[in-house]
Amino acid sequence: MDEERALYIVRAGEAGAIERVLRDYSDKHRATFKFESTDEDKRKKLCEGIFKVLLKDIPTTCQVSCLEVLRILSRDKKVLVPVTTKENMQILLRLAKLNESDDSLEKVSEFPVIVESLKCLCNIVFNSQMAQQLSLELNLAAKLCNLLRKCKDRKFINDIKCFDLRLLFVLSLLHTDIRSQLRYELQGLPLLTQILESAFSIKWTDEYESAIDRNGPPLSPQETDCAIEALKALFNVTVDSWKVHKEGDSHQFRVMAAVLRHCLLIVGPTEDKTEELHSNAVNLLSNVPVSCLDVLICPLTHEETAPEATTLDELPSDKTAEKETVLKNNTMVYNGMNMEAIHVLLSFMEKRIDKGSSYREGLTPVLSLLTECSRAHRNIRKFLKDQVLPPLRDVTNRPEVGSTVRNKLVRLMTHVDLGVKQIAAEFLFVLCKERVDSLLKYTGYGNAAGLLAARGLLAGGRGDNWYSEDEDTDTEEYKNAKPNINLITGHLEEPMPNPIDEMTEEQKEYEAMKLVNMLDKLSRRADVNDLHQDGG
Repeated sequence: MDEERALYIVRAGEAGAIERVLRDYSDKHRATFKFESTDEDKRKKLCEGIFKVLLKDIPTTCQVSCLEVLRILSRDKKVLVPVTTKENMQILLRLAKLNESDDSLEKVSEFPVIVESLKCLCNIVFNSQMAQQLSLELNLAAKLCNLLRKCKDRKFINDIKCFDLRLLFVLSLLHTDIRSQLRYELQGLPLLTQILESAFSIKWTDEYESAIDRNGPPLSPQETDCAIEALKALFNVTVDSWKVHKEGDSHQFRVMAAVLRHCLLIVGPTEDKTEELHSNAVNLLSNVPVSCLDVLICPLTHEETAPEATTLDELPSDKTAEKETVLKNNTMVYNGMNMEAIHVLLSFMEKRIDKGSSYREGLTPVLSLLTECSRAHRNIRKFLKDQVLPPLRDVTNRPEVGSTVRNKLVRLMTHVDLGVKQIAAEFLFVLCKERVDSLLKYTGYGNAAGLLAARGLLAGGRGDNWYSEDEDTDTEEYKNAKPNINLITGHLEEPMPNPIDEMTEEQKEYEAMKLVNMLDKLSRRADVNDLHQDGG
């Protein structure tokens, strides 16, 4: 009934009446995502009627109402089949200021029309294969990049940037050809990196170092959403970028990694938004060539080196680490390097473990990232070793029992999900410089058996990668307990009492005679078997 009334007014009414009826329809169906199949034909005709209205010279408010209803109707894939034409797509491109002739974004009154047009395009392209083909024909990716360049330094049009980036993400998700076009032809990597710089208001202090305002306000909701969409689009653009072939590529990836380091050190408007922001940053860092991840750590600045250092021995016991790791001016430092970003990644990993679900999607990316960073960069590996596998002192409990990061990771080594189990074990193995004896010290043979069997290292030895030869130092507590540590379980066991010590001399003699009789029976049985074999 709503569609029938709206269709009648759209076909015959003037702009004011059309705006009113469509606003009522939009208000009523704003949260509608499932539609009755009986009204499907009416919805198709209403879409067609709206496109005809959009061709006319109507007020901006009426355009917005038309586009809001079109966005709602575009949630239904069946409705899009007859209305997804080149002409209709071009109408939306014109309203979204995606045509080449639109040189500027000066009229603020047009911004709501641009945003709603981009929202419609997002739905239509995602739900319609025909629209996806038309996007290629109309070179939509290039038009979206052009619009981004117009608004990348503008602070008050975040909604336009956000939905432009979302549409770019959808296109690059659905078409691998567009990923290549974005990367090379459209220079999407530097463009999207600049969008992130703008969203974070980054001020560079060195080539790959940015200033962090620790007392500054959190990102606004709009800036956070814009950054998240840019991170998702960049992920698609760089998804096949494991190898760097040119020096220019290496520089660009280092710039992006430096921006992502900044991203890890700031917060969003809420805890959930911060986690979503950091999660997308982790995913994107996984696409960065590992040789470029050295920018995640950097030498201390003058301000960071000035205050007196506090060793981690002065922190609570669950945060202790070796003396090489210190806090300076609330900055995590190792060997004179700022380790804040790595510490954030480690905390993010622990939060994901504590969630206890969706490990494959939520945990494995950050574990893989930390593993590759540790394998390639010595300072990162040694810092993480300090934090995750500090020198052993108390070995009375099994390695998997407790609440430390080590305990949580060891528990994952026997997880039911093979992928989770493998990457948790690999991370700990790399922290131990791929030395079997060092791994067993922290995990016990039982927990490590799966990894060692897969690597062919059940008999001991070390992995294939080369690491520095600095030796691990054992604590006095561990050295004293070592003779009584059960190698299978990895924890201290009290010596088992000798049952003979509690026996009288008569009991000992009785047990000895039982043993003699048993051995005699076994010997006689063996002789009988030999005679049978000789006779055969």
